[in-house]
Amino acid sequence: MPLVQVELNSPPSDAISALRFAPTSLRLLVASWDKKVYLYDTSSSGGVLVRTFEHRAPVLDVCFGESDEDAYTTGLDWDVRHVNLATGEQTVLSSHSAGVKSLAYSHAHKLLVSASWDSSLHLHHPSHPPASVSLPAKPFSISFSASKLVVAMASRVLHIYDLEHLVSALSSLPSNNGGIDSMSVAVPIEVEPWQRRESSLRFMTRAVACMPNDAGYASSSIEGRVAVEWFDPSPESQGRKYAFKCHRQPSSEGIDVVYPVNALAFHPGHGTFASGGGDGLVLLWDGVAKRRIRQYQKYGSSVAALSFSGDGKYLAVGISPGFEDGKEGTGEGSVKVFIRELGETEAKGKGSK
Repeated sequence: MPLVQVELNSPPSDAISALRFAPTSLRLLVASWDKKVYLYDTSSSGGVLVRTFEHRAPVLDVCFGESDEDAYTTGLDWDVRHVNLATGEQTVLSSHSAGVKSLAYSHAHKLLVSASWDSSLHLHHPSHPPASVSLPAKPFSISFSASKLVVAMASRVLHIYDLEHLVSALSSLPSNNGGIDSMSVAVPIEVEPWQRRESSLRFMTRAVACMPNDAGYASSSIEGRVAVEWFDPSPESQGRKYAFKCHRQPSSEGIDVVYPVNALAFHPGHGTFASGGGDGLVLLWDGVAKRRIRQYQKYGSSVAALSFSGDGKYLAVGISPGFEDGKEGTGEGSVKVFIRELGETEAKGKGSK
């Protein structure tokens, strides 16, 4: 049977901000600037739009929770919400004082973290009321590994938090009998990051994604670059970090046109990663061997978001105009979601040179 790429029916009507596969199924959540979250079942060809969830403002991020029936959303309404995907019921968990850019959920620690442009993190745990951690700069992207939380911020600031330390910091708060769905004001707490770093990228960070083996992370910038770094603070490990140029296209004048690298996603099994750029391309990389594995065909719009399925057999690609060409507005048919079926070794690393 030939491997296929299918376009999902009933895509969002405005730009895509995020998409996530469920950890254990082929359910897919898509967040959009049209103030909706879309839930698809992608197990059949063309996919099925299960239902949509209305919000008060554009939705900037979305993730699954403890089960495939639980989701968390956030965006320009400043709220962090739990959404029961079966009933549609929405519960506000906490409210920031500015738009909320990113969400991440750790199954192992039952910890939901939101990152807001008010320069704070909110920590949500079923045993405690929400807590607020102050940041030195505006956060642009966050990502969990098995033991770490990486927060990429403005001014090239990057913090790495130990998850056990974050959860233990919540122990100073009273017990939350209402569970994680109980709304309360976030209590300020002091949490020292495990490491403070300066980004290897000279320009604004667009995305960060942690390696599935808990060894490090990749980050990307608006200036067509990706950096790969390791958590281990030893000089040997830090000497391995590097950055490289990508998502650049030559112009008719022979000058490179540089595009932002909007999305990063690691394959859960092979540890390779995909990057999506404003040039409409998705590239697969072996970060350890420092090699590009493959380049897929050019999409009709900027690649806004990427997500591998939990079993690593599928890659979801969300495209929508990124306005890199100077044109404004999202024309009809310019916002799409594709599901690509991957061959058994398609995302496997090629090894060192």
